[in-house]
Amino acid sequence: MYYAIVLAFMLVLPLVSIAVDAWWFGGGPLLALVGTWFVFWSVGVRLFTAGIRQIADPAFTAKAIFETTDPGARIVVQELGFANVAAGAVGILSFWFPVWVLPVSLYALIFYGAAAIKHLMNANRNRLETVATISDAWIAVVMLVFLVGSLTA
Repeated sequence: MYYAIVLAFMLVLPLVSIAVDAWWFGGGPLLALVGTWFVFWSVGVRLFTAGIRQIADPAFTAKAIFETTDPGARIVVQELGFANVAAGAVGILSFWFPVWVLPVSLYALIFYGAAAIKHLMNANRNRLETVATISDAWIAVVMLVFLVGSLTA
């Protein structure tokens, strides 16, 4: 289930939303659609739902991703969950406040880029962390392309 959710938020839902928006609603420039829908799904919904999970069940992230059962790690994971819910809420709301898409994409580039680098530095990654590494790096690249395209247009 974890793999399907990650794939949906990082690729399937944004691409389907871009296609529907462009085809059904006439969309707009492709770059704007990429920003809107990747920020909504890959930043907003993904971080919001991950944050809820981290707040409600911090032991899952601590054990499954970071391979620790240290009770102190749960406190840190819950605080990460609060940050993820906050960032995710802003990402979701950016759909209704399009001026927020650019700053949220910068946040996502820094957050996902740094997380991907940190995961890559762990030579003992498990399968779940490898999936997190790939998805974090992918979203960082999409956000970088969107930001560079937006700032140079």
